[in-house]
Amino acid sequence: MKENFLTFMTSMAGRGAKVVLGLVIMSLGLFVVGGTFGTILAIVSLLPIASGFSDFCVAGFAMGYPLKGSEARAKLTGK
Repeated sequence: MKENFLTFMTSMAGRGAKVVLGLVIMSLGLFVVGGTFGTILAIVSLLPIASGFSDFCVAGFAMGYPLKGSEARAKLTGK
């Protein structure tokens, strides 16, 4: 189960999903929540945006896989 999730998250589609999710969280923080908590949400949203653009996977790292997406993909495929 976790391998399927990590395979998706390290794929191009997963990287795009992280960027979109980050933008949604940022928008919610800035335009819906507002105030200090909204600013904190906007700052936290930079993590999924950066990980999508930089090809690293924090979720994979938390599960014992390499942080770098290409290395995680190689470990997941056994190559």
